[in-house]
Amino acid sequence: MSDPSAVSADLTSAHVGEGSQESARSLGRDAWDDLRKRPMVIAAVVMIGILIVMAAFPGLFTSRGPRDCVPLYAREGPSGDAWFGRDLLGCDVYARTIYGARASVVVGVLAAAMVFVVGVTLGMIAGYFGGFVDTVISRTADVFYGIPFILGAIIVLISLPTGSDTAFWIPVMKVVLALTVLVWPAMGRLMRSSVLQIKQADYVAAARALGASSPRILRTHVLPNAVQPAIVYATVALGAFIGAEATLSYLGVGLRPPVVSWGIDINRATGYMQSSPHMLFFPAVFLSITVLAFIMLGDAVRDALDPKLR
Repeated sequence: MSDPSAVSADLTSAHVGEGSQESARSLGRDAWDDLRKRPMVIAAVVMIGILIVMAAFPGLFTSRGPRDCVPLYAREGPSGDAWFGRDLLGCDVYARTIYGARASVVVGVLAAAMVFVVGVTLGMIAGYFGGFVDTVISRTADVFYGIPFILGAIIVLISLPTGSDTAFWIPVMKVVLALTVLVWPAMGRLMRSSVLQIKQADYVAAARALGASSPRILRTHVLPNAVQPAIVYATVALGAFIGAEATLSYLGVGLRPPVVSWGIDINRATGYMQSSPHMLFFPAVFLSITVLAFIMLGDAVRDALDPKLR
C-alpha cells in the first residue's frame, strides 16, 4: 500500500502547481484582453505582419529580383518603371527594399530568440542557486557587459572565419552570434533580479518543503512567474537587433553582398545623398518603420504584463 503522507504531499504539490499555472493563465488572458484593445498594438501588429509577409514572400510585392540591374539607368530617380528609383548599379531600389526585409527579420528574430534562451537560462540558474554558481555567471556577464557594443561586434565578426561563400545563412548566423554574445548579459541580469524576488515567495518555499526537485521548482513555479520582464525585453530588443544589423552592415562588418540588406543599401547610398537621395531615403524609411513597430509592440506588452502600470 502507498504511504498516505506521500500521497498527501503529491496532492498538495499538484494543487500548488495548478494554482500557479492558473494564476499565470489568468495574467496571460488579462494581458491579451488589454493588448487587443490598444490602437497602437493593432497598428504595430499590422506593420509587423506586412513585414513578415514581405520577408517570406517578396514575390507578392514585386516581379523583379534584387539583382535585376540595368547599368544604363544607374541612379535614375523614381519613375513609373522603378517606383523607388535605381541605385548605383541600376538595380531597382523598390525590389531591393522588399527583399532586404528578409535578412533584417531573420537576424532580429533569431538574435532575440537566442538572447532570450541564453539569458533566461543563465539568469535563472544564477538567481536560484546563488553562491559560487551565481558568482561565476555574474562575473562572466560583467565581462561581456563592459564591452562597447559596436567595438565588440566588430571584434567578434572579424574574428569569425570568412570566405567566398554566398550562402544566406552563414553570414546571417555570424551576425546573430555576435549579437547574442554581447547582449545576453542584459537579459541574464534582468532574469536573475526577477528570480531573486520570486524564489522568496511562499509557493516556492512550500514546493521546496514538500520535496520538489530544483528542476521542477524552476520549471513549474519560478520560470512562469519570473519570465514576464524577459519577454518584454526580448520584444523591444527585436527591433533594436534589426537596427544593429543594419548598422553593422553599413559599417561593412555585418552582412555583405550578395546578401540583400537595408544596411548594405544605405552604405551604397553614402556620398550620393544630395544628388540621389532616393537611394538612401527608402531603405532608411523601411528600417525606421520596422524598428518603431517592434518598439511600440514591446512597450505595449510591458504595460499589459505589469499590473502596476494599468
